[in-house]
Amino acid sequence: MTDRPARPALSVPGIAYGGDYNPEQWPEETWAEDMRLMREAGVNLVSVGIFAWALLEPAEGAHDFTHLDRLLDLLHTHGIAADLATPTAAPPAWFFRAHPEALPVDQDGRRLWYGSRQTFCPSSPAYREAAVRIAGALGERYAGHPAVVMWHVHNEYGCHNLACYCDTSAAAFRDWLRERYDSLDTLNDAWGTAFWSQRLCDWDEVIPPRATGAQPNPAHLLDWRRFCSDELLSLYRAEREVLRAASPDLPATTNFMVMSGSDKLDYWRWAPDLDVVSNDHYLMSPDPEAELDIALSGDLTRSMAGGPWFLMEHSTGAVNWQPVNRPKKPGELRRNALAHLAHGADGIAYFQWRQSRAGAEQWHSAMLPHSGTDSRIWRDVVELGADLRALAEVRGSTTPAEVAIVWDWNARWALELPGGPSEEVRFEDRVRAWYEPLWRAGVAVDFVLPDADLSAYRLVLVPSLYLVDDAGAVNLTGFAERGGTLAVGFHSGQVDENCRVRLGGYPGAFREALGVRADELRPLLPGETLPLSGGGTASLWTERLALAGATAVAWYTEGDLTGVPAVTRHTYGRGTTWYVATSPDPATLASLLTCVREEAGVAPVRAVPRGVEAVLRRSAAADYLFLIDHAGAGAEVTVAEDAVELLTGERAPGSVTLAPGGIAVVREPRRPSA
Repeated sequence: MTDRPARPALSVPGIAYGGDYNPEQWPEETWAEDMRLMREAGVNLVSVGIFAWALLEPAEGAHDFTHLDRLLDLLHTHGIAADLATPTAAPPAWFFRAHPEALPVDQDGRRLWYGSRQTFCPSSPAYREAAVRIAGALGERYAGHPAVVMWHVHNEYGCHNLACYCDTSAAAFRDWLRERYDSLDTLNDAWGTAFWSQRLCDWDEVIPPRATGAQPNPAHLLDWRRFCSDELLSLYRAEREVLRAASPDLPATTNFMVMSGSDKLDYWRWAPDLDVVSNDHYLMSPDPEAELDIALSGDLTRSMAGGPWFLMEHSTGAVNWQPVNRPKKPGELRRNALAHLAHGADGIAYFQWRQSRAGAEQWHSAMLPHSGTDSRIWRDVVELGADLRALAEVRGSTTPAEVAIVWDWNARWALELPGGPSEEVRFEDRVRAWYEPLWRAGVAVDFVLPDADLSAYRLVLVPSLYLVDDAGAVNLTGFAERGGTLAVGFHSGQVDENCRVRLGGYPGAFREALGVRADELRPLLPGETLPLSGGGTASLWTERLALAGATAVAWYTEGDLTGVPAVTRHTYGRGTTWYVATSPDPATLASLLTCVREEAGVAPVRAVPRGVEAVLRRSAAADYLFLIDHAGAGAEVTVAEDAVELLTGERAPGSVTLAPGGIAVVREPRRPSA
């Protein structure tokens, strides 16, 4: 978990609850009804102004805040706080008519047009100037408004415009590279441009990785991904700076998108700049165990935040951007929201408050649906509001963990560049495969960077770390050498920070610490498997692995790899290292990781039946045990004799009963010796 310095905090009491509120879509007569229904639902915080740029600045430099003035005053009168957004994710049409050069260009050289959102070049000086101007105007006007408790900078950076390939972006990319590399010679060496006659003789020859006829240079692509993330971060910082100048004690945030399939930005670099780390999370369909992604996303976001975080957006039901958009099942809204809370969220919010009647997101669910209050969604929203009021004391509590999983966006981007040994190997799949058995067992997990302080952990897992720099490799292997347990997945440690292969055999940077060496990688074809000793099967990947001090724990029993180690264990310094040189079937991997964590002395937070999620949050005075029945079978779980179930307010001496599909949150007072 990242240690963060003290920053301005969100001042909403208890658990924040609400969503995006876009009343500009509706006649002002509906606002009074909105206030009444928000209070009925228990809403205490709404995000406003996110897409209101054209309303707030109908012409360049001409601001009109009368609508927002009335709205904020109304919210304050009704005791509802505002997370006030800068509307810079959706520049108005007048901006692009005045500055057509700010429209983005795609990889094929096509200029894109306005008419949706986030259709701007991140490197455009005109856009930056306009964004800072409207942010500054909002800061100056509303810094002291009693309703405003947080700044919401932009919205979902990079969601639709991660990259622009225009000449302005090319010049900005060159400037970024000049700061990263001290000379063009250093850049040429880092990118390996001696191959395919790609040597650059002048900085002006550097361009974005535009569409080309053959496979692009991987180091070029990787630096481009880093640049795109940093360029958007610079826009956030520019807006945050003018808001901080107007209100230094008011926290600021922007919404990350840490969810399945999203890999756009390096959020480890972003998190230190946010006073409150926020995340948007939407379930991807089909996913029969979406609750697993909620848990992984929540733990990753909590780790970046260094503690509690804010769920800025998720859905009450169906979304509108998948091929088939299905509503949530009965009870799923409640289970999803409280699972986010269990994994560290101190605020639960939705997109959006009132479901749109028109526009691109008219079929996206909301807290107040098209059918109004006579609906299952509305009843669920009101019930959740009552739950969150009952759980107010959980706010600020943390999650103790003895296991860390390494997660690095640079390694993810590098692994999935074209030209590798197998396109079937994907970073998120590998991490999720290792995370799942721990989650099922109720083992708390932090996520860390390779160079993080690991002193708090007994066990560090490295499911996939294709790219690692020298400092990260030394930090991880040093953790084992000093007495920790380190488990590494296949194809890790292979390249340095510039995608240059570490020579001398695989797995590169980790060979010595793991006590193994492979001279050849043997990825498997889709559907191809090999049997393993002791039962189970291997898929996706094999290596011609030899022992160099390690002991074989499992090996292949068929074909030309018969007898070749697939899983190894090695004593390294005062600690232990494991190498998993293939992808075992889920049951075999779960058994292996159980063995590894038990040997490391890591226990679950509570013994629970399969299908019940157990998560612990801890304060100085109490432990809060979240129990969520995803299987729908119900369960009986042992708890402390003096436990209280917070959702019902009833004592639960010695055990708590979960109804099928139900949830319990149990407070167990901490003893002085704990």
